[in-house]
Amino acid sequence: MQENSKYMATGRRKEAVAQVSLASGTGSILVNKKPVDKYFVREKQIMVLKQPLELTNNLSKFDITAKVVGGGVSGQAEAVRLGIARALCLFNQNLRTALRKEGFLTRDPRAKERKKYGLKGARKRFQWTKR
Repeated sequence: MQENSKYMATGRRKEAVAQVSLASGTGSILVNKKPVDKYFVREKQIMVLKQPLELTNNLSKFDITAKVVGGGVSGQAEAVRLGIARALCLFNQNLRTALRKEGFLTRDPRAKERKKYGLKGARKRFQWTKR
């Protein structure tokens, strides 16, 4: 890895979009200019975010900054995870097979289904009455 090299990638999940940059450093993670433990309150979301780094043993090699917009907190955490995994692939192509095997490079296509006319929601109907 060259000194002062940055690896940029985008991750998406539901309505959340994360722009992630990896730079060589000590392992600090900033999300929207806040430390990761201040932005993501739940421990599970922080764990999800760090999964690709732990798998490839790069937890303390990079400084990560992420800008996230849209969606909810869990969707944002998974969007950052995808962005980190994609940036790691730019850093080293050999990590691609391990990340692909764990499913970190797969964009989760599930999103909210639209509401249909004549119904209460996407699938829920109004109660049927006989009289």
